[in-house]
Amino acid sequence: MKKVVIVGFGFMGLSHSISILKNPGLKLAAVVDRNIRNIEKKLASQTGNFSTGNITMESLAGVSLVSDFDRSLTEIDSDAYCICVHTDLHYEMAKKAMLAGKHVFLEKPICLDIRQGEELLSIAKRENVIFLVGQVVRFMPPYIKLRQWITSEEFGLLKFLSLSRFAGVPLWGEWKEKQLMFGSTGGALFDLVMHDIDYVQSVLGRPDSVKSTVIPGRLSNYDYVSAFWKYDRSGLIVRIEGGNTFHSNFPFQAGYAAVFEKASIMYSSLQPEFITITTDTELNRVEAGDAGEGFSAEIAYFAACIEDNIPPLLCTPESALETIRICYDHA
Repeated sequence: MKKVVIVGFGFMGLSHSISILKNPGLKLAAVVDRNIRNIEKKLASQTGNFSTGNITMESLAGVSLVSDFDRSLTEIDSDAYCICVHTDLHYEMAKKAMLAGKHVFLEKPICLDIRQGEELLSIAKRENVIFLVGQVVRFMPPYIKLRQWITSEEFGLLKFLSLSRFAGVPLWGEWKEKQLMFGSTGGALFDLVMHDIDYVQSVLGRPDSVKSTVIPGRLSNYDYVSAFWKYDRSGLIVRIEGGNTFHSNFPFQAGYAAVFEKASIMYSSLQPEFITITTDTELNRVEAGDAGEGFSAEIAYFAACIEDNIPPLLCTPESALETIRICYDHA
């Protein structure tokens, strides 16, 4: 059983803690958070774009609660770190954990500085540690099904693909503070829309051209994005749109619409139970699966990688860094 330390006990830290507690191959060794004394308050106000379950103080019995990240590296017996802090701390913390010989699961985005991302990749290889970036959409059942339909050509060739992802401006946790540090998170482009950018590049590769419009919001100059990707050889056009320029209580929504030669397919998190498949004469619905299972699936994959000491193939850190390069094409 591999012992994992969670760093950052906000929405994602809570979500990954739940997955670790449920995984038979992992043990939650510690939670590190600078406001660890307020952990009960955090548990009482669990928030985020959608629920992945709940966690209680009772479920943390026997788990070390630590406020100092550096001290945790030397004092906590652990195999791996799951780092769920804001983007501007990713490089520093991931680097320290790797140099301490820890496997690292790093929440997306890997980091905003390409050179820092390249350095993390080099350190992971040199220290022989597993490095996985949490590009969770790749692990979500509705998006896995779409990938399968694209690669199998069950409905013929893909002709057009549209993906969208919208949310209200986040005000939970430390997000209010981040409004005072304009641009430090990369805004919706790097924190929200990049999910779809990452998904498409993982399925179809880098586009030959990107035409993008961005609008500033409360967090950055890139809090709304509308982009068209073009693949010259196939003529395929992909549209990616999303942002968090809306008021905070605007409901989170994400989905896709795909046109194949033989059918059109649609999925929305507002109707998450099914995927709609239409032809000129028929309309059918298939079970979508629970998108929330993507969080437990990516942690289970990380657990398998560190157990077998095999670098990730489903979501390589090189691919995660390529996503950041493509994000800059939109800015």
